[in-house]
Amino acid sequence: MARPGSWQQEQISLAYLSAVATRAGATSATWNVDKDGVDVTLKRNHILVEFQMKCTFAPSISADGETYAFDLDMQTYDALRHSERSAAGFLGLVVVPRNIDSWLSHDEDTLLMNCSGYYAQIQNLPPVTGQDSKRIHLPKKQRIDQAGMDDVFAFAHRRLFGSTAEEGVQ
Repeated sequence: MARPGSWQQEQISLAYLSAVATRAGATSATWNVDKDGVDVTLKRNHILVEFQMKCTFAPSISADGETYAFDLDMQTYDALRHSERSAAGFLGLVVVPRNIDSWLSHDEDTLLMNCSGYYAQIQNLPPVTGQDSKRIHLPKKQRIDQAGMDDVFAFAHRRLFGSTAEEGVQ
């Protein structure tokens, strides 16, 4: 069984988000350095959202089995939640099988990714002091999929314009 390197986990999480964002009508840009806690900026209809992407094959999961947990370092947490961000900040978590050989299935005309992604809104969360990391809860219902992208962009739209109108975000 081949075990993935951390760089491979990073790359599959970025590929997953890019594929889903493309399907949801968004463009994506990656950053060479994520000093601001951002790996990817997504844009759809002039609205921006930003993601810090993580990947795991051994996720922490709640007792009821409905929520993943990820311990996010405080520097990234503070960067993503900062009130003066121009784009809303989110954490994305992609869960993959332990065996890298099962991440993708590829034949003549099909490429399938064997993974799933979830998001948590970090924007506007409260400050935390005296900790090295903050446990972030990512409910399984908050999937990085078409509906999840719609929700993320709707949040960013409301944040900017104070409106619940969906025009311009889909």
